[in-house]
Amino acid sequence: MSTAHRSYLSMLAASLLGTAMFIAAPATVSAQPAANTAVSVKADEIGGVVTGAKGPEAGVWVVAETRDLPTKYVKIVVTDDSGRYLIPGLPKANYDVFVRGYGLIDSPRTKTAPGKTVNLKSVAAPNEAAAAQYYPAIFWYSMVKVPDANLFPGTGPGGNGMPVSLKDQGMWLRYMKTDSCNSCHQIGDKATRELEPQLGHFETSAAAWERRLQSGQASALMMNGIGNFDTARALANLGDWTDRVKNGELPFAKPSRPTGMERNVVVTEWDWNTPTGYLHDEISTDRRNPTVNAHGLIYGSPEESSDFVPWLDPVDNKSGLIKSEWRDPKTPTTKTSPQYAESPYWGSDAVWDSHTVIHNPWMDEKGRLWLTARIRPATQEPAFCKAGSNHPSAKAFPLNRSGRQLEVYDPQTKKATPIDLCFGTHHLQLDKNGVMWFSSGNSNDEVVGWFDTKKWDATHDEAASQGWAPFVVDTNGNGKLDDYVGLKDPVDPKKDKHVQVGFYGASPSPADGTVWASYLGFPGGVARFDPKTKLTEFYEVPYKDPKNPHSGFSPRGMDIDSNGVVWAALASGHMASFDRHLCKGPLNGPIAATGKACPEGWKLYGIPGPQFKGVAVADGSAEAPYYDWVDQFDTLGLGKNVPIATGNESDALFALVDAKWVTMRVPYPMGYFAKGMDGRIDDPNAGWKGKGVFSTYSGRSAPHIEGGKGQQSKVVHFQVRPNPLAD
Repeated sequence: MSTAHRSYLSMLAASLLGTAMFIAAPATVSAQPAANTAVSVKADEIGGVVTGAKGPEAGVWVVAETRDLPTKYVKIVVTDDSGRYLIPGLPKANYDVFVRGYGLIDSPRTKTAPGKTVNLKSVAAPNEAAAAQYYPAIFWYSMVKVPDANLFPGTGPGGNGMPVSLKDQGMWLRYMKTDSCNSCHQIGDKATRELEPQLGHFETSAAAWERRLQSGQASALMMNGIGNFDTARALANLGDWTDRVKNGELPFAKPSRPTGMERNVVVTEWDWNTPTGYLHDEISTDRRNPTVNAHGLIYGSPEESSDFVPWLDPVDNKSGLIKSEWRDPKTPTTKTSPQYAESPYWGSDAVWDSHTVIHNPWMDEKGRLWLTARIRPATQEPAFCKAGSNHPSAKAFPLNRSGRQLEVYDPQTKKATPIDLCFGTHHLQLDKNGVMWFSSGNSNDEVVGWFDTKKWDATHDEAASQGWAPFVVDTNGNGKLDDYVGLKDPVDPKKDKHVQVGFYGASPSPADGTVWASYLGFPGGVARFDPKTKLTEFYEVPYKDPKNPHSGFSPRGMDIDSNGVVWAALASGHMASFDRHLCKGPLNGPIAATGKACPEGWKLYGIPGPQFKGVAVADGSAEAPYYDWVDQFDTLGLGKNVPIATGNESDALFALVDAKWVTMRVPYPMGYFAKGMDGRIDDPNAGWKGKGVFSTYSGRSAPHIEGGKGQQSKVVHFQVRPNPLAD
């Protein structure tokens, strides 16, 4: 990374010193200092007091950063009411320490080492524009204008120009957020709210946006995404937004400084992977037993960017790569994906090169790494998957293609083994019996698939170890799987009904062994598959439903707690729970084919952050959470069964504790965009220091991270201590 990129905000801070001082009003005012402000510092700690022009600075971050270790290392803490801070557990190295906070610009970096007391001076922002440069992306993103609700339903090119497929403003927002524009990186960060000069000169900013979306190896994906809208209006709105930002318009809302429990959060970061790659997710342990792999390596999934799986050693602060394997030499690579125009960062270079397209990782009780990975061309389906096979699942529902399969890596033998599957894979989770359940990621898929890892260990028989079943609902109401009518056929009260609720997330329930999942769409919902009966149930998210006072839409990620309550992250800016125990009416019969059998089972919680202006159903926010995870085992310290959503526009994770939000911000470098997380207990006797939640920067464009081209993805470790000075 160049010095110019690395020090952009520091130069901004330096250039503004000595000017008229303006303090952007944070929601939390600095408290009066306590009588005793001394901070006790041990040999592996740095501590002190942060003060500003008006006294102690409460609720600001102190960042310690070093490049002396094998991989770049950062640790971040928050000051208490008296401006005191303590950064614990630092490896021996030389550190740059500085202050960042809302209403401030970065303080000058102070060079120091563990064991030192370092008192720091904050630097107040001279004006609102300078303060706003540190706001999370959502505060800028919420400035984008959305079409008026009265333009829906669309009447097409001959009418109001809105596509007839968009029946409601919520459908437009779904694509503006998690299910298109916001599914791969932030919108509203510096890299997106400003237009790159490398794109060239254009008559309008709308034209510049059209060119921007044609950039690089993601160009087809981005152009397909904008095609979901009234494309001309969407481009015009984005162009108008960047014009207003360029002309000095600032966010209409301001972020709050951390308060209460939020000040107890300790964030640790390590660089991993490469500057040209990106990560979809990470895994640190067996989520069924978070003591597995204690102190061990963290693994990532590089998706379309690379065939090399990154790993991090969080003890020795080292990182590296493991090569994944594919079986068929004709397996395609993303290197040949079309590029409609040059990337502003990489030009015409095809920096992504992946055959395996690893989407998600899982770890079993032996510490083995399981990966949803492509091992062959999609159409080269084994004969046992197809019609005419004796495989029980193929007899019931033959399959002819699958786009991604499975791979297992054994750290003991350092061997990766491809495994062929008949059904597509996306996310994966093991149940308590050692059966792996998969989502396909495509709501149009017609089956759920599974793989018995214990049977495979015993036999290495791929065909015998796997199975799949179509999604069939019990519309005749007899509680068992019967003959069923097809997808396009009307409900027959004497038969069951085949439906399309292709899984996106998938989580086996610890409570009863059923498998739950989210399915995409509008309003989308959650589905339940019973391995015993092979029957499916599905439940739509309530949207303008008179039987539920709340409205939300379009889940993406989901998880389940130990009681069987499902939690889903919604594009409407909500975390939603669905509790089947709350259902009052029948769950089978004809109503089962509608998805509307249990609106009373849903509860919605608006995620913090500003909302777009002019949104008709506005009880959520502009946040677009990609995924969520439930901390069943209290690995973070906020309690058991706490659901945590990714704050993809907010540089944060959001934990819902007793129906109240705890925001765990990653303030540096800006651009934190997670697609999942997991919690691990390294030492159950070490209190808060012996556990925590791991995540990673998952945005598809590492140059979007603060610092620009040359940045890398990072492993992020969240811990919650008893108070801001606990060591």
